[in-house]
Amino acid sequence: MIVRISTERQYRLPDEDAQRLNELDNQTVEAVDAGDEERYEQLFAEMLDLVRRDGRPLEDEELEESDVILPPPDTSMAEAAHEFTGDGLIPD
Repeated sequence: MIVRISTERQYRLPDEDAQRLNELDNQTVEAVDAGDEERYEQLFAEMLDLVRRDGRPLEDEELEESDVILPPPDTSMAEAAHEFTGDGLIPD
């Protein structure tokens, strides 16, 4: 799975991490829907950490279409309300 973190870069995330990223995405949608800013910040940070830790950064010359595009790391919950909706960033 290719994941782009907006304003950063793309990462090749191992297949075994795709399910965990989807779970975090779904939980983030729930936190946004509930208006739980603290939980949103925690979960979104976990998503970014998972991608950065387990993903392999793509080289600048590697052109791959992103399967998932995460918002910039400084995205507020109010801004996230427009992106983390329904099925989230990763549809089931």
